[in-house]
Amino acid sequence: MSEGRSLLQHPKWSKAMTLKDNRVEVRDLAWIRQEGIDTLVRQAVFGSPAEKAEARGWIFRIGEALGIMPASIHELYAARGRGEIPPTFTVPAMNLRGMTYEMARAAFRAALRLDAGAIVFEIARSEIGYTDQRPEEYAAVITAAAIKEGFRGPLFLQGDHFQVSAKAYAKDPERELQAVRDLTAEAVAAGFLNIDIDTSTLVDLSKPTLDEQQRLNYTLCAELTRYIRSIEPPGVTISVGGEIGEVGGKNSTVEELRAFMDGYRRHLGDAVGISKISVQTGTTHGGVVLPDGRLAQVAIDFDTLRALSRAARLEYGLAGAVQHGASTLPEEAFNKFVECEACEVHLATGFQNLVFDMLPAAFREEIYAYLRAHHADEWKPGETEEQFYYKARKRAWGPFKQAFWELPEEVRGPIREALEARFALLFERLAVAGTRELVAQWVRPIPFPRAAPAAPEPRPSQEEVEGLAD
Repeated sequence: MSEGRSLLQHPKWSKAMTLKDNRVEVRDLAWIRQEGIDTLVRQAVFGSPAEKAEARGWIFRIGEALGIMPASIHELYAARGRGEIPPTFTVPAMNLRGMTYEMARAAFRAALRLDAGAIVFEIARSEIGYTDQRPEEYAAVITAAAIKEGFRGPLFLQGDHFQVSAKAYAKDPERELQAVRDLTAEAVAAGFLNIDIDTSTLVDLSKPTLDEQQRLNYTLCAELTRYIRSIEPPGVTISVGGEIGEVGGKNSTVEELRAFMDGYRRHLGDAVGISKISVQTGTTHGGVVLPDGRLAQVAIDFDTLRALSRAARLEYGLAGAVQHGASTLPEEAFNKFVECEACEVHLATGFQNLVFDMLPAAFREEIYAYLRAHHADEWKPGETEEQFYYKARKRAWGPFKQAFWELPEEVRGPIREALEARFALLFERLAVAGTRELVAQWVRPIPFPRAAPAAPEPRPSQEEVEGLAD
């Protein structure tokens, strides 16, 4: 990146900022927000490998100069687990699968309007592939959106469902575990200081005791936790999450939570453990779509969620339980997550649905034609067209990434406004409005040590992601 100076050869950028002692000093923030950052983030996504590396490096430097830095939510969650923060809000963790710059801008606008600081941006292991968003790109785009909208403060980036594939593990356990380690290292290097380990795929309900059912889950979760601790940046305790029940399966129980946590603690040793636990209480990732395209109503076991959250907090000092697969629930359900003391809720498909519902009809049909041509093998017998499109359309985010980006402003603008309204509603119902001061009290982000970005992007070889959760 030639010490990061090539951008300063452009007259507008040389007036907007300077580089002193390898740190950016911003002089014309108005121009950067109005025009410069849009150009820079596009280069960070669609430029040549060298251009991407340079643009991302500048985005991260500008963000740091403005106080927008990657952070871990661990200390906030630990304080909640100790009872120093009441369990009166539920942190939204948002998976932005596509139109990521526009979605993040909308989320930051809602956060600024409501003074919300306890919000998380995440991407799952499975999503990284089909959305064509490696961790460094995702981090750069989220940071750029924060710069664009004037957001300041800690930036919580999370690796969601860094999941062990049961199928791949059965073939070659060490290779699959190494794939998860490699992805984790890549994500941490990009500024993801929150990692959700998911070895719940290896729970074996055929075993006679709860300890035996959870043994492989808690043993590997402890191993991966120790690995994460070994690669933490200096002065940072990465927030790590575990999982006891695979989403879409049997509902979790307090007894399963105890079996997992007791075994996990035995195998963890002296390392700092997880700060939250994901559970299953009746949801399914993406919701269940009916033949006519409508979503089926979901019956969440809120009593179980409350019992699990309280046991996690009061017995093990965790922040509470985490709810997955919730974005397609009716609006009134989100208040209940706060009432049940859930510490975090993961949201993805609802945002995707909003975007697809607002696309121009011709563009949406172009996407559906692509799905029919390239993903017909996912069309199960007996499924209607509506059911197939609903489940398969997430596969279009990667192949159509640039086309989504280049939609005209008269399309993107209304989508952004609708997303902002949705984020604002969720932030209010999850009671994270007004949490910026609380975050500032407990989270102290420090300058993130970044190596000079390398031009080639890391790509996993022959990675088995079939069947992994979103």
